[in-house]
Amino acid sequence: MRIIFMGSGDLGCPVVERLLAAPQDELVAVVTQPDRPQGRKLQLAPCPVKAFVAGRGVPVLTPEKCGAPEFVAQLAALRPDLIVVAAYGQFLPRALLDLPPHGVINVHPSLLPKYRGAAPIQWAVARGETETGVSIIYLIDKMDAGDIVAQERVALAPDATAADLAPRLAALGAELAGRVIGEIRAGTARRVPQDDALATRAPLLRKTDGRLDWTQPAAELHNRIRGFFPWPGCFFVWPAGSEKRIKVLKAAPASGAGEAGALLSNDANCLVVACGSGALQLLEVQPEGKKPMSAAAFLNGAHLQPGERIG
Repeated sequence: MRIIFMGSGDLGCPVVERLLAAPQDELVAVVTQPDRPQGRKLQLAPCPVKAFVAGRGVPVLTPEKCGAPEFVAQLAALRPDLIVVAAYGQFLPRALLDLPPHGVINVHPSLLPKYRGAAPIQWAVARGETETGVSIIYLIDKMDAGDIVAQERVALAPDATAADLAPRLAALGAELAGRVIGEIRAGTARRVPQDDALATRAPLLRKTDGRLDWTQPAAELHNRIRGFFPWPGCFFVWPAGSEKRIKVLKAAPASGAGEAGALLSNDANCLVVACGSGALQLLEVQPEGKKPMSAAAFLNGAHLQPGERIG
């Protein structure tokens, strides 16, 4: 089959690698987001998929809007049998969905219909799920709501972060996509409609989503810290009255109780904060403008006292 791949983020790299290695199919083009300003100097840089396929002899297309009529005509001229999508970053219009005779399939890193949206890995961890997975669906003109072709589950360790989970799901997504493409080629692929009543959302993350609210239960804050690592990252503001953010990179539930946001103990350089229920031990933090450091190193400079409130 003649296949076009559309993807931009890290999730797409193993998928496109799988497509390049498939002898039965021809990868006729890769479509990614245009280069964007990145880093402190805001220099233009390619997305992960574009960088990954550089020098591999595959045409790379970077439309600003994939639904533009001239771009749809450009893809139509390539005569694709199937389009495969993974972390592309744009909504595909009906004109693109109708283009290939075998449809458009999408690699989505959640157990759909749970966690439809832009950040399914992060929200699954942040909401304390004990398992997640990958779904392959046919795309329709409704967000992540198309028929499921295949699905695989993975267990989530209680201390796993989104950064730990992402490469596992990317590898699983590539394996599952390869299997589904074989079934489509053979005419044996099955379609199972999603139950919209079971759908949950995984909206795009903002920096403000990382602000820690100490009135919440310690377990929920621990999950949020794991889910939002490395981006947007969770933080509290200290000292009081300032806007200096202290990122929390690693934490663990702890015993103790007190006024939400109060330091319960700094004995033996132990940074334990009372929450709405339970307490949270901060293990690794990063003050604004500084490198990551242990709680002990932070306390050496902060001189916090038990009972003092942070955030």
